[in-house]
Amino acid sequence: MTDYGHELTFGTFLTPQAADPQAPVALAVLSEDAGLDLVTFQDHPYQPAFLDTWTLLTWAAARTERVHLAANVHNLPLRPPAVLARSVASLDLLSGGRAELGLGAGAFWDAIEAMGGRRLTPGQGVDALSEAIDVIRGLWDADERRPLRAGGEHHHVSGAKRGPAPLHDVGIWLGAYKPRMLRLVAEKADGWLPSMGYLQPGDLVRGNATIDEAATAAGRDPREIRRLLNLSGRFTPASDGLLVGPPERWVDDLVRLALEDGIGTFVLGTDDPRDIRTFAERVAPAVRDQVAAARAAAGTRTGPVRSVSRLAKRVEGIDYDAAPAGLDAVEPGDRRYGALRSTYMRRGEPGLVLLPRTHDEVVDALAYARAQRGPLAVRSGGHGISGRSTNDGGVVLDVRRLDQVEVVDEATRRVRLGAGATWGAVAAALAPRGWAISSGDYGGVGVGGLATTGGIGLLGRSYGLTIDHVVAAEVVTADGTVRRVDAEHEPELLWGLRGAGGNLGVVTWVEVEAAEVPDVVFATMVFDASEPGVLLERWGRMVEASPRRLTSFLHLQASSPGRGPIAQAMTVWADDDAQAAVEALEPMLGVAPVLDQRAQLTPYAGIVGPVARHHDGAAPPVSRSGLLPTMTADAAADLGRVLESGEAMLLQLRATGGAGNDLAPDATAYAHRHQAFSVTAFAGRPGRAGLDGTWDRLAYPHMDGLYLSFETDPRPERLLDAFPPATLDRLRALKRTYDPDHVFDQNFPIDPRG
Repeated sequence: MTDYGHELTFGTFLTPQAADPQAPVALAVLSEDAGLDLVTFQDHPYQPAFLDTWTLLTWAAARTERVHLAANVHNLPLRPPAVLARSVASLDLLSGGRAELGLGAGAFWDAIEAMGGRRLTPGQGVDALSEAIDVIRGLWDADERRPLRAGGEHHHVSGAKRGPAPLHDVGIWLGAYKPRMLRLVAEKADGWLPSMGYLQPGDLVRGNATIDEAATAAGRDPREIRRLLNLSGRFTPASDGLLVGPPERWVDDLVRLALEDGIGTFVLGTDDPRDIRTFAERVAPAVRDQVAAARAAAGTRTGPVRSVSRLAKRVEGIDYDAAPAGLDAVEPGDRRYGALRSTYMRRGEPGLVLLPRTHDEVVDALAYARAQRGPLAVRSGGHGISGRSTNDGGVVLDVRRLDQVEVVDEATRRVRLGAGATWGAVAAALAPRGWAISSGDYGGVGVGGLATTGGIGLLGRSYGLTIDHVVAAEVVTADGTVRRVDAEHEPELLWGLRGAGGNLGVVTWVEVEAAEVPDVVFATMVFDASEPGVLLERWGRMVEASPRRLTSFLHLQASSPGRGPIAQAMTVWADDDAQAAVEALEPMLGVAPVLDQRAQLTPYAGIVGPVARHHDGAAPPVSRSGLLPTMTADAAADLGRVLESGEAMLLQLRATGGAGNDLAPDATAYAHRHQAFSVTAFAGRPGRAGLDGTWDRLAYPHMDGLYLSFETDPRPERLLDAFPPATLDRLRALKRTYDPDHVFDQNFPIDPRG
């Protein structure tokens, strides 16, 4: 007797008949509506009476929402594996993680040859299938940067670019019967998918034994391999053999197959809607209940199984088995890990990424993370240049699923924003109302990071920093308490969250008062930056003298082989008066020789629009940052020398004055209310010594203060640049109240002990 403890799933095996092309789609929808888990279709590309199975799968995916979909099984000789890999990954991404992959070595060789396929011997067919799996898995490994070279005589790729990765761990299930195919299942596949019609008595027992032995020899736990079975039978009033009889007889037979032969997925071959409903509504629930009871009585181990190779990637000091039940946790080796490990610029190697969906799950995640070894990083969008929202060997608490954008009060334009939302999504949601919130210059930035640090945006001189309009927040503090803070409830904590939130808890949402913003004029200008000091002085003085409706960001790139230094200005005139915008922008054309210019009238959402969030930071970023009170001739000249030194590949300046300086320095934990520009330099060489030396000598003497998100210098004196003494004293008092154990110690850590 063999029970692998797999969660039971049930599905249908449908005919892709073309005579009534909507009929198989309707059966797929019925399968979902009836409560089944899986829909599969035959794949016979040479059969003119059938629809193309891949096309049918995509159509069925669009008509369903929950069921997983697969071919049963794909005819590999007519489905090139490299193309199939990308097709399956694409369907998985488009369907929300619902694609699976059934594969067969091939049959009906005369028909395959007639379609242009190559006839293979049985041994060649196994070799070809093995090569195909290597190609498919290699292309799905988008986290590996090297081009893929895989396969052999029958299927191979030579330097193919990898990706896209599927959204979930797509199962590769093999239709197999002979010993060599069964050993291939054990070595490389995720599931064994035979059909009852091809099995003789005892074949399930013998097949399981062959797979289990080969899996053990290959270093795998046999429980990693799901056992599926295509069922053939009839519902009849009286019992007359295996799967022939009333639903009660079917229940008895399937319970026995689950407990004695290890079958975890039952797939009914039928095109009869009545049989589908009977199977889903009367058989499947009873089988689940009886198997669960039998397992409980026997103490059978159940649940997902991790491969030996994945277990080997676990980090010492993290108790993976203690992760809270129901909390989505992604380990190294999981399919999704590559898309979650890194930030925009920093490539991380965390031991675990937690993805809570509610504030209660944030509480559970935080309590669990506190008990683990290693650093704790909190991430909203992962775009912060500092890279502190990932780590190596620790836990990342990623709040991307807390992404609501909802209007709380129309009259005051008060909007509640989930910390995991991106500012592009926020801008798009507010645009129909004619509202906007100044929020950086890129739509992929997360709400939580920006709204707890500062928020220097392209509307900043007109409307101030993002934090200036945060009026309430929900935060989970170190002890697991969920606190809702505003001007009346724990106002000192709200003060601290607006500028130093990374030290005080996990913010789950903020409430912000949006501004009424008409269409704006967005101008981009590209300049010859051969004289960067002159350009900087002219641009800076022009911006400082401009009306508040003008906010400008300037990016200067150092020269490279075949190209001199260039600069790009991104400028917003926060009004739809185009003539006034022209008058304000024209002086900027004189700061340096213009290589390109363009301007457009656009909603704010047209500048900071929604973007896909996928970060695979190439390396730990090296940057230095500071706040410049005003653009003097000396400051401009020295910043120009930083760019020309060869130590900086990029210099960025963001205007921060205007409305951002209207608040008193003690109004928020971000105390820098007199500076005109934020300045950031990025290293042009490996290591940080060169940039640190150049910045400290040329730029730092002109700076007064620091913006947290752009600084990567780990030296403790940077904390004193970020927070003036009076601010730091208040923050230490808050730490002693809300984080006395210094749990949040990764993002410019403020030690409560001083």
